[in-house]
Amino acid sequence: MTRPPWQVTLAVWRALLLREAVSRLFGRRAALFWLLLEPVAHMAFFVFIFTVLRMRHVGGMDTALWIITGMLAFFLFRRTAIQGQAAVGANQALYAYRQVKPVDSVLVRGLLEGLLMFIVAAIVLTGAGLWGIPLQLHAPLTVASALVGLWGLGMAWGLATSVAAELVPELGNILGMLMMPLMLISGVIFPLSAIPYPWREWIMFNPIAHGVEGVRAGIAPFYHAVPELSLAYLHGFTLVVLFLGLALHVRFQRRLVAL
Repeated sequence: MTRPPWQVTLAVWRALLLREAVSRLFGRRAALFWLLLEPVAHMAFFVFIFTVLRMRHVGGMDTALWIITGMLAFFLFRRTAIQGQAAVGANQALYAYRQVKPVDSVLVRGLLEGLLMFIVAAIVLTGAGLWGIPLQLHAPLTVASALVGLWGLGMAWGLATSVAAELVPELGNILGMLMMPLMLISGVIFPLSAIPYPWREWIMFNPIAHGVEGVRAGIAPFYHAVPELSLAYLHGFTLVVLFLGLALHVRFQRRLVAL
């Protein structure tokens, strides 16, 4: 009996998810520890810097919580984007099976990375609460909308750049170098409200900044978010990049499989 296409697709995604999860979590010694260490090390460093500068609040929000939420939000985008970008090349051998398409590997990696970052965030925020950092959830729907937007943007970025990086390998290095400037202009380690007009308006063309600000605004009731904040812009930008990435996969699928 022939299975319908949607059942074949779900079976492929389930198999790829299990394969990626085993590789990501058990592919090297203490993989779970290293998965958690990267964001925690970044957070600890900047919390230390702000403590030395004696900044207890940023924009009406506890400084440690401000750094933690910004880092977690950005890492959700960053990790999803980077893992998606590398997915096509990492699963090249699987394309010998006609049921497996390059786009499947990107989508599954993005889903897995979102789940892993949810676990990381839960551990970090629990530890922060036990450490005495005040945790609040002022507008849960706003937080959820911002996080979904950042995760979706990372997925869309991965779809588009996975094609570009495979067709033009030099682009992969350039795209990887963009992550640090993106973090700097997304308000992760310095407040966007401190940037004067008109430079802030230019920076707010960056959709990641809207997601990071949205997460903070939804968590702390007294946080002074920038007036340009728009989650609609984040989601609209994400949809545009998502359709671009899917179109690139449809257009260059045969070349990606033949590489």
